[in-house]
Amino acid sequence: MSVGSAQRPLRIAVIGVGVLGACVGWNLSRHGADVVFIDAGLPGEGVTNWSFSWVNASNKTVRRSYFDLNVAGMVAHRELAETIGPDSWWHPSGHLRWAGDPAAEAKFLETAELLTNWDYRVEVHSGDEVRRHLEPALTVPGKTPVLFYPDEAWVHGRHLVGRLVGLAVESGAERRSGTAVHDIGIATDGSVRTVTLSDGSRLDVDAVVNSAGPSASHLAGLVARHLPMRREPGVVTRIACAPVPVHRAMHAPHIEIRPDGDASMVLHSREIDALIDTGEEPAELARLLHESARHVIPALGNSRITQTRVAHRPIPADGFPSVGAVPSVPGYYEAVSHSGITLGPVIGRLLASEILTGKRDEMLADFRPERFSP
Repeated sequence: MSVGSAQRPLRIAVIGVGVLGACVGWNLSRHGADVVFIDAGLPGEGVTNWSFSWVNASNKTVRRSYFDLNVAGMVAHRELAETIGPDSWWHPSGHLRWAGDPAAEAKFLETAELLTNWDYRVEVHSGDEVRRHLEPALTVPGKTPVLFYPDEAWVHGRHLVGRLVGLAVESGAERRSGTAVHDIGIATDGSVRTVTLSDGSRLDVDAVVNSAGPSASHLAGLVARHLPMRREPGVVTRIACAPVPVHRAMHAPHIEIRPDGDASMVLHSREIDALIDTGEEPAELARLLHESARHVIPALGNSRITQTRVAHRPIPADGFPSVGAVPSVPGYYEAVSHSGITLGPVIGRLLASEILTGKRDEMLADFRPERFSP
């Protein structure tokens, strides 16, 4: 597939405007494609806004090719910040991690050694050193080893999506918010030709990008494509506090904490996620998160819970991204991944290039959609 004839650029529908859809659409738009962003809600307001939004590769060591893709994502974020400006979305302040028991501590230190061997920057500090030089508000014990990953970051996902979509619209892209995709029309040769929306309108297109996050499997079904997904809900809570007492994202025992701007913080915990299916109300899950956070950062004693959401993470069945063309349906592409915040800029660049030139990048070789058989 190429950019199109001299008379008409390719018209591409990007379905789902979270961080992945925004990155793909912006890259397509700036290289000459006619992009239509389609979202049942508002850009960046779905799972992107309810993510821990941690840019990293230190937690992605299960497969070397996946680690390498995430490292490329970190590099792409820095390049993106230089290209569009960091504004309020980019926060490259590093990441802290420490454990609460000897077994977990040994595992973290083993991972740190592996990462060092893979040329990934990691520093080991004592709790005393962290409180003295990095985060005075923490209660981490003085002798506890704390891993510091200086090249990691956190992202305000909604602000990034708004920035990218805004730039694309300035370049001529169209935005259809508040309307879902009802049908994808297939031509007699098997290729994508139309997208019909829930408001009754129909768009003629040359290609579609499925970046629909938790709804990606349903969207794939509209072209008779089987995309198996995990069910993995997560609860995220925002708390109000001014000033914010910490400066970087961190994984403390039982709780993940990061800033979310000048007067807000985000809380998450895998342990609390495990309670979702027991029937606990979101308000109680939020209370547990808040309690754990106050234990780590006593200065949060006067903070208050403002928002809580249980979101469904968009994770293909084997845990890895599904990115690229589906050969059986010409003009249909997928951009579905749990680590959308870290991977958005690199997947956006690589997939846009594939759509416009037809060339497949080797970095995506292990993450092709065709690994899921019909």
